[in-house]
This record gives sequence, C-alpha cells and structure tokens, in this order.
Amino acid sequence: MKLNVNGSERDLEVDDHESLLTALRERLGLPGSKNACEQGECGSCSVLLDGRLVCACLVLAAQADGHEVVTVEGLAGDGRLHRVQEAFVSAGAVQCGFCTPGLVVAAADLLRHNAYPSDDEIREALSGNLCRCTGYAKIFDAVRMAAGA
Repeated sequence: MKLNVNGSERDLEVDDHESLLTALRERLGLPGSKNACEQGECGSCSVLLDGRLVCACLVLAAQADGHEVVTVEGLAGDGRLHRVQEAFVSAGAVQCGFCTPGLVVAAADLLRHNAYPSDDEIREALSGNLCRCTGYAKIFDAVRMAAGA
C-alpha cells in the first residue's frame, strides 16, 4: 500500500487485520502514537487521517491506503516544534507523558478549526483523550497558551 505520512510518501506491506497504529509504530518506526486501550476509548493513538482526528487503533492500515496521515511527529516543521507542542512543554502539561502525543494531536486539530476556543470547547475537543496523571489543569493551560501564540 501507499501512504502519505507526515508529508512523505511511504510504501509498505501490511497484514489485512493490521491497524494503522501498528503500521505506524512497527512498520514505519513512528512511536509517538501510543498503544493503550486498542478500543478507541483513550485517545493515546490519535492521528489526523486526511485532516480528520481518528484513533489509529480503530482504523485498518489498508483503509488508509492512498490517504494522508499526520502523527505527533509530523506536527513539527522546519526544525521547530508545533505551537501546541511548545505550549505543553512550557506549561508543564505532562507527567508520565503516555497520553501527551494524542492530546497534542487533538489540541492541534481543535486550534486548526477554532483559534480561540472556550474552556467548554477545549473540554469537548479533548474529551476523547484520557490522562491518569495530570488532572487536566496544565493541559488546559497549554491549549490556552497555544491559542494565544
């Protein structure tokens, strides 16, 4: 199959039952998207598929054939972190870091559609991403910071 991942065309062979998450992590060496629940409940594997936020664990790799995928690694550009990535660092919005890549992708997607979201809009946009460590306060601070950047 052919896949555009983070702006680069990639050719790969996948098993017919293989998830996009497995293909990204194991076949393409992109470990940013995390494998946690494998049920689309936690958001740790969030990526953009043709500009739409999805859980990569729920998408068959073959379904992504010919499509564009952006992972947390692909948000950065020209040697600089994405403004959401910078804000997460500045706000200290990470503890164990396991959920961070999915939260960053979801927050970047939110800000792409809504430059100045309210707290309720942030809450709604990040509702598919679970964090067991932070209590979300610093995550919200980071999204607000990135919105103001």
